[in-house]
Amino acid sequence: MSSLRHPNEPLQGPAAWRGDRLTESGEWIQVLSTAELQELDDAVAQVQGSGLPLDLVQRGDFPLGVLAERLADLRGELLRGRGFVLLRGLEPARYTLQEIATIFWGLGSYLGAAVPQNAKGHLIGHVTDLGYGQADPATRIYQTNARQGFHTDSADVVGLLCLRSAQSGGRSALVSCATLHNEMLDRCPELLKELFMPFHTDHRGEHRRGSAPYFTTPILNWFADELSVIYQRLYIDSAQRFEEVPKLTETQVGALDEFDRLADDPSLHLEMDLRPGDMQFIHNHQLLHDRTAYVDWDEPERRRHLLRLWLSPPSGRRLPSCFAERFGSVECGRRGGVDLAGVKPIVTLNP
Repeated sequence: MSSLRHPNEPLQGPAAWRGDRLTESGEWIQVLSTAELQELDDAVAQVQGSGLPLDLVQRGDFPLGVLAERLADLRGELLRGRGFVLLRGLEPARYTLQEIATIFWGLGSYLGAAVPQNAKGHLIGHVTDLGYGQADPATRIYQTNARQGFHTDSADVVGLLCLRSAQSGGRSALVSCATLHNEMLDRCPELLKELFMPFHTDHRGEHRRGSAPYFTTPILNWFADELSVIYQRLYIDSAQRFEEVPKLTETQVGALDEFDRLADDPSLHLEMDLRPGDMQFIHNHQLLHDRTAYVDWDEPERRRHLLRLWLSPPSGRRLPSCFAERFGSVECGRRGGVDLAGVKPIVTLNP
């Protein structure tokens, strides 16, 4: 189990960053070189020549040279450093959807194993507005044009590749869990303690047969000398629909409100526009991410569309046993995702 104790001193190191200090530096943006882009083209051609279906393509089937070295450094930055990187330089217009999905999948194979993202077993997710109602407990917010709110996903590493951006809005935002901890430790330590206590979170219908439709874990977990976060306020609130789930106390609501308020502080979080071709990778256990509401184009072929990967690195951080209720396991390289009995993982290029 996760320890209910927590660090009583501010957390230090590259993971405890502030958005106002990163906004101007751009140090988190890496631009692909001409040689690296050529390596991607060559690797795509090799995959196409092999005839392998995309879900069977592994790292060895997608050979890279100089870019492989960059990805090794990038993985270290994700798991042991700042916790996020933006890769820029890819031009989607040069590729078919199959080719750009192959590039994304191949790059992801250097960071971890892909895990299913929904009850349909999709290994490549499609972040686009499908017109679903946000109030429906079965709706995943990434399938709407609404703001998502700061949250975590059910994977170690989350990757996004922007195919098309919205007419307006849809900005990506990230905030450091360590920084939120430090701010609450300074301003409201009693509320901070609440976040190390268990909360009930709705599975939104994507739970294993025979298990509860919600899971129970602290939002903040101090384990193996690292702070890990698991959070989705909307799903905590929707878990209140189950009779057996205890009602949130006034103190719990206050702690959640303060956590959200600090995440929304523009001096703490970092916002960025994802341009077509941009690839964003984040470490889900040390960051919360958000997406602002957006207005889309009228023409279907121009509408906002991102591809998404959920990845489980073989060298991920240790997690407390309570994470298994959501991640299926805490074994590095074999955890995370939506793994339902009888559902075969698949790659589909249709949302």
